[in-house]
Amino acid sequence: MRELRSPSFWRAVLAEFLGSLLYALLGLGASLRWAPGPPSILGAAMAFGLAQTTLVQALGHVSGGHLNPAITLAFLMASQLSLARAVGYILAQVLGALAGAGVLYGVTPAPVRGTLGLTMLHPGVGPGQGTVLELLLTAQFVLCVFASFDDRHDGRPGSAALPVGFSLALGHIFGVR
Repeated sequence: MRELRSPSFWRAVLAEFLGSLLYALLGLGASLRWAPGPPSILGAAMAFGLAQTTLVQALGHVSGGHLNPAITLAFLMASQLSLARAVGYILAQVLGALAGAGVLYGVTPAPVRGTLGLTMLHPGVGPGQGTVLELLLTAQFVLCVFASFDDRHDGRPGSAALPVGFSLALGHIFGVR
């Protein structure tokens, strides 16, 4: 429990909160329909990917820039994160995302708000199919994160943030439709 008394622990938890707030605000904000017509799936996917890239680059040195409970759980399961830190990160991520959605709700005109970017399964896709797809896309994302941050990987890009953001955008492009 010494970790809970460490200033670096609380800085990291705060970074996860702030990162999740900004990620939800920017990603969901880009998903809103500001003009008539169909929503831009590519635009929303790029917004989420660019937000992820930017926030991992900006906050990665403080907390690792997880911004996602799936990433935090994967790092916990791989014994690369303590249980206390994982719980702190997940709480911060959930509260940050809720705060980001709340800010977006507050600054968006009612006619534009709609469902605040909430997506639903396509009518031809059942819950089981949707769950399998979500698991596969999350696995793709987690594998990319682990590969990007693996110190043993020679020749990796100078920044892990870029492939992580591209991976997230790819998952959105494939999965949102």
